[in-house]
Amino acid sequence: MSLLSQLVAQGVVSKQKGQELEAEIAASGQKEEEIILEKGVVTEDFLFELKSKTLGIPLKKTVPDRIGKEVLALIPEESARYYKMVPLTKKENTLEVGMVSPEDLKAQEALKFLARQGRFKYNVFLIQPTILSNLLKQYKTLGTEVGEVLEKLEEEELVTKKVRPIPQIERLTEEAPISKVVAVILRHAVEGKASDIHIEPTKDNLRIRFRLLGRLYPSITLPLNIHPAVVARIKILSNLKIDESRIPQDGRFSSNIEGKDLDFRVSTFPTTLGEKVAIRVLDPSTGIKSFDQLGLIGRNLRLVNEASAKPYGLILSTGPTGSGKSTTLYAILKLLYKEGLNIVTLEDPVEYYMAGINQSQVRPEIGYDFAQGLRQILRQDPDIIMVGEIRDEETASLSIHSSLTGHVVLSTLHTNNAIGVVPRLVDMGIKPYLITPTLSVALAQRLVRRLCETCRKKVVPNKEMRNYILGEIGNFPEEAKKELKLDNEFSIYQPQGCKKCSETGFIGRIALFEVLKMTDELAELILKEVSEKHISDEARRQGMTTMKQDGIIKALQGLTTIEEVLRATEED
Repeated sequence: MSLLSQLVAQGVVSKQKGQELEAEIAASGQKEEEIILEKGVVTEDFLFELKSKTLGIPLKKTVPDRIGKEVLALIPEESARYYKMVPLTKKENTLEVGMVSPEDLKAQEALKFLARQGRFKYNVFLIQPTILSNLLKQYKTLGTEVGEVLEKLEEEELVTKKVRPIPQIERLTEEAPISKVVAVILRHAVEGKASDIHIEPTKDNLRIRFRLLGRLYPSITLPLNIHPAVVARIKILSNLKIDESRIPQDGRFSSNIEGKDLDFRVSTFPTTLGEKVAIRVLDPSTGIKSFDQLGLIGRNLRLVNEASAKPYGLILSTGPTGSGKSTTLYAILKLLYKEGLNIVTLEDPVEYYMAGINQSQVRPEIGYDFAQGLRQILRQDPDIIMVGEIRDEETASLSIHSSLTGHVVLSTLHTNNAIGVVPRLVDMGIKPYLITPTLSVALAQRLVRRLCETCRKKVVPNKEMRNYILGEIGNFPEEAKKELKLDNEFSIYQPQGCKKCSETGFIGRIALFEVLKMTDELAELILKEVSEKHISDEARRQGMTTMKQDGIIKALQGLTTIEEVLRATEED
């Protein structure tokens, strides 16, 4: 029975009025609920309560004030407006979707398609048109703002399809519309707490993506013909050469956004379709973290503190790109900083400026690389040296000899785990007898998303998960078992979503660590034979917790989820 028929049957609408409305619906082609509301026959609340009962679909009256960008991205704005549906919240892999017309088969098919593409499950709720209208405003953000700017750009005839010479592109970048496009992109990245902005030319358009909590999300697509002007504007801000597009360039600039001073690190990269730009968003006020914020706890924290307190020695942080190695070194520098010390760093690039520390950026294009810089640093009477990365034998050798001659040296190395540090140094040409007296500790790390403490949910794991966790704990070092104090009955935590975390269930990231200490026993093994198996045996004897074990501890403490831990450590 139609809504109008039910209103007539209930006596809310007279038969004559019902017939008039029915004829109007047939003539206009509009949906009956649109005509009923337009004519003011009943209130929206009354009509949608009735529709909810008719369809057997729950009516959602309370919706989030703010929907996270990554949740909105699951249903593109065009689909949301056309099919009158909007994502509300996402819990685990299930999306709550609000629909004005869930009875619309085309809308249901579109939702099924999006779910297959995004690999998520969904639950449908009925929402009122006014709620939909308010929620659609959240799509305004980047898309609408940039759209308005582009309209102005077209009006001023600043964009044409022909290729522009460099002087014209430079003039165009100084015009308000292009400056506004770039400013809007930067502002929305900062407001959305993005760590990186990717500006990528494709065959058909210019794609903008933001990285949130380690994952890339599509944000907006722009006309391809403004690509040269957008890139040139960013190059001008970064003091790069706008007439050079054949080779990569690096630069940085600062800007005040929403009252906050921020740094933006820029990297351009030539592709077959044009220059790609990656921008790292750096917030100096939050960039340098404490050990607690990083996730260093228990034995790992104790070993790092002991190594940092030594008057000399090499501290190496290892892991893949983007695992937070440099952030860990900054935290150690923050701990080590004292007025009476001369601390000098050699970085590529300098990510965060630290008061009282002498920071230098390498420039390989002019011959100023890590090895050359390190030789100069040793003439600067340093107490503590930080080298951004050990990439070659010369830098490794200089770092080792610097720590031998009474300096604390911090650096990063690319290995999968802490056990691989010694074999990697040997592969780079360093003699084992030089490694044993200099290496203090080797840290390996991965990043996982941190649960929102406001809305995380404590749950009892199912039998399969419980047995898995207990099996892993059975392999824990004794010290870790004692610190964990786990009973047979225990809980884990799941993300939920709230206003504080923009309905994602997560706020920020935390690192999983493993720390290998140089001991007399390990030194003896290395001098005999550099074998990962022997080093692994010694690590277990030391009581080293692996990254996966550290992650399980953090999951049981409610800092992250088991799923995040397995995702980050699945290769181990």
